[in-house]
Amino acid sequence: MKPGISRTVAILAAITLGAVLPQAHAVAWLIRWLVIGMLFFVFLQTRLSRDALHRTHGWLLATNFALGFLAWGLGWLLGGRDVALAAFFCGITPTAIAAPVIMSFLGGNVAYVVAAFLLSNLTIAASLPVVLPVVLGRPTPDSFLQVTNSIGGVVFAPFVVAWLVRRIHPAAAAWPKNLGNVTFGMWVAAIFLITANASEFLRHQTGLPRTVTLEIAAVSLLVCAASFALGRLLGGRDFPREASQSLGQKNTTFTIYLAMTYASPLVALGPTFYVLWHNLWNSWQLHQHATRKPD
Repeated sequence: MKPGISRTVAILAAITLGAVLPQAHAVAWLIRWLVIGMLFFVFLQTRLSRDALHRTHGWLLATNFALGFLAWGLGWLLGGRDVALAAFFCGITPTAIAAPVIMSFLGGNVAYVVAAFLLSNLTIAASLPVVLPVVLGRPTPDSFLQVTNSIGGVVFAPFVVAWLVRRIHPAAAAWPKNLGNVTFGMWVAAIFLITANASEFLRHQTGLPRTVTLEIAAVSLLVCAASFALGRLLGGRDFPREASQSLGQKNTTFTIYLAMTYASPLVALGPTFYVLWHNLWNSWQLHQHATRKPD
């Protein structure tokens, strides 16, 4: 089975199992630690190099922020506050942990995507303590401190620990590669728990209109399509695939955790649906790349 297809099958299996095993929501607290673990391994093997930075990275970052607020506005027009927040968490999500891996399968410039991952994740994480309380309608000092502490623990703590471990023991940079698919396995486990938590929530929402779920699925699909398309446009002739992947493949596990923590499992369905959409597109890209005849 090709890498792209096998990964999509694993993700679909995790989503299916989570949907039929809502009892697993009891250990949803593990999601936070899975995110921390994934980020630790990524930071352990990646460094932000000046040579890898390109002017288009700045445009990608600005577009990433703009997508969050444009999606938020679109969500309000389509279905109200919950749909708006679900759309916001889809649009604002930074580059995915697995994006450099997918780019390596596609034969592109992996260093470009690594730089986009580090730049977008650290910058967006640093801005969310200010942005998130405003979007949620709770712009208070207490909310700012709460989000700062949460994001600091999830993103910046593994970044600092990975840097220290690498300084003390340089060979640790090879751990993620030697451990094979451990990061992907953690990602699939997180998706399973996220889906189980959402399933448990929906089972108790007997008065929730189905149209809300459909609206969230639709707006997440629109954000996904716009992200990949805008990324390709911004990448120009030099980095069309790399920029498209950097903006389109998103670190949804991070924003799903934030949505569940500060909004609701219903809002978390936005980035949860996004997981499905961007992995279906990844599978298609990998299939096309594998079947393309050599020049």
